[in-house]
Amino acid sequence: MISAQPDTASEPLVAASSTLALVHYLERQGVLNLSRVEQLTGLAMTELTDPDRRVPADAHYRLWEHAEHVTGDPGVGLHAGQVVDPERMGLVGHVFFNCDTLGEAVTQYVRLHRLINESVFLSFEQTGDQAILCWQPDLAEHYCRQDMDRTLAAAITRTRHFIHPDIRAEWADIGHPAPAYADEYEKLLGGPVRFDCGITRLAFNSRHLGHPIPRRNPYIYSAMLKQVNSLLARLQTRRSFGRKIRRLISKQMATEKIDADTLARQCHMSRQTLYRKLKKEGLSFHGLVEQVRQDKALRYVSTNYYALGEIAFLLGFSELSAFSRAFKRWTGTSPAEYRATHLAPPETDEKPPAAGNRKQ
Repeated sequence: MISAQPDTASEPLVAASSTLALVHYLERQGVLNLSRVEQLTGLAMTELTDPDRRVPADAHYRLWEHAEHVTGDPGVGLHAGQVVDPERMGLVGHVFFNCDTLGEAVTQYVRLHRLINESVFLSFEQTGDQAILCWQPDLAEHYCRQDMDRTLAAAITRTRHFIHPDIRAEWADIGHPAPAYADEYEKLLGGPVRFDCGITRLAFNSRHLGHPIPRRNPYIYSAMLKQVNSLLARLQTRRSFGRKIRRLISKQMATEKIDADTLARQCHMSRQTLYRKLKKEGLSFHGLVEQVRQDKALRYVSTNYYALGEIAFLLGFSELSAFSRAFKRWTGTSPAEYRATHLAPPETDEKPPAAGNRKQ
């Protein structure tokens, strides 16, 4: 059955333009089954062409599984992401490639990423001479290998096409285990690739941020930015409570033991109400704590500010062995091994809060 625009505030949504791009790829491959696509997405093909249309993330990911099946191509995400079609880019893509510089484009990409995919958090940081984009799903079940492949391939391919052909990745961490087509990543991205990292990161040299965008059009930029800002404003209430709690967890983790009752009081509600509001957004308190802890662990371990035992304490673990087990579950490697291969220059990285400021 074809449904109307999703109206629940709990399920994360994906821009229909992303789903439509996959449909067009299947059409190019000669394997498009329109009725099956409509069944999987719950939308008629005419609805997918609406620039404001949103598709439930779960339906979008089911379509990727279907795409791998009908093409017989496990690397369908990487291959679809290498197709550059300016006429079929989404609104955010048109904003991105009409900015003045790559640095401005990255800033807009991060700010507007929620319009592309609400189920994945995107962050950006600069460490020394490297600029690093980091993608992480809000829930483990929202990690889609094919969609992440497509995201990475599209990011590097479109940047080379529209900005500079010689841009390459310094390195990449891939959240999923190495697939059978693992050798394709390094050939595409240009730098060394590590798999099964529990998080996906793409690093490139910061000097590229100053690259001007050659074919930018300020009139298109202005029109598209106005439209996406309007769309973003309409979505501001979605999952906003979860983001607020995530920020509070991050702040509290640096000073004291994480406690749902304390956070609930800060929000002037009971713990049961806090849990209920998070559930409406498809989130859980313990899931958010785990997510924040993992994000901080990856950032802290990649610097040399503190010993691993101190980091374990800062993240609320009772002992180093418990932290090490959790870290290996997240990344597939030990904290010491991860630090050895991801150590960043200490003078430029973000310093964690002083251990002495943490309440006992």
